[in-house]
Amino acid sequence: MRIGSYQIDPKVILAPMAGVTDRPFRQLCRRLGAGLAVSEMTTSDASLWHTEKSRLRRDHRGEPGPIAVQIAGYDPQALAEAARYNVEHGAQIVDINMGCPAKKVCRVDSGSALLRDEALVSRICDAVVRAVEVPVTLKIRTGYSRASRNGVTIARIAEAAGIQALAVHGRTREEHYSGQAEYDTIAAIKQSVRIPVIANGDVDTPQKAAEVLRATGADAVMIGRAAQGRPWIFRQIVRYLDDGTLLPEPDAGEVRDILLGHLDDLYAFYGEGRGLRVARKHIQWYCKDHPGTEAFWTHVSRIDDAARQRAAVAQFTAAGSQGDGVQTLTKRIDALAA
Repeated sequence: MRIGSYQIDPKVILAPMAGVTDRPFRQLCRRLGAGLAVSEMTTSDASLWHTEKSRLRRDHRGEPGPIAVQIAGYDPQALAEAARYNVEHGAQIVDINMGCPAKKVCRVDSGSALLRDEALVSRICDAVVRAVEVPVTLKIRTGYSRASRNGVTIARIAEAAGIQALAVHGRTREEHYSGQAEYDTIAAIKQSVRIPVIANGDVDTPQKAAEVLRATGADAVMIGRAAQGRPWIFRQIVRYLDDGTLLPEPDAGEVRDILLGHLDDLYAFYGEGRGLRVARKHIQWYCKDHPGTEAFWTHVSRIDDAARQRAAVAQFTAAGSQGDGVQTLTKRIDALAA
């Protein structure tokens, strides 16, 4: 699949997720097989561009290209300026967010709320495409509500404005993440345009990825929540799409190594104080299927020192890799808390 001059291979993409797809997570997912990793959305409000949060979201040091940055807002000229600003800071692909269902985003008429105003969608796409020389992509849902599934119309508007690829989450804003993704709607969108279409929603196994590609005719799949705590899902999907091989889940030792490396990258990126706070949700995602997780999480969530947090995770995951049962793990956790 091509986006402008960029060949996206493999055709498995990390979805932009606020508070999740920071530089350490993007780099990890690329190392484990993702063909593209899109940044968490950045605001088009210029008054916020110099905050620490915005600075970190523009940090792409060490990332493999192409660098894809998602922008969010509602004003065409502000979004155009945000696109220019991010290209000046390293963006090689600019993605416009019209898919976020969060209340705080839709309340200010951004994200998926934009799908209610097709004329505004056209003005935004046209303004951003004209503002930069890099490829511009768009992420949408199938509509704002079940009664207004206008994804096909939006896709045609986007293509006419010069959008070069379209990612579609197969739900309306009204549904958030409930119910089943509408792959038939994604298929209809794919049939209505000539630009690449990326299918998003409920892709959580290699088999599901293959099924969604067949059902929709999409050019690629996008993985979001299924990668949280399972970044190796990318290599599993890539291998299955390549030759039908189902790679096993990584053993406990590899999970430990991946998690500890991820923690080290978070501490280095954010600094130890913020890094350990950001790390907590990742630890919970990685460890949710381990025996003894509930007791471990109760302990580790209270740790306020990065070195102790890392040591606790190392000991807990090492115990699991040695095949210890829940009782032994609980004793180790009690020892950590002592």
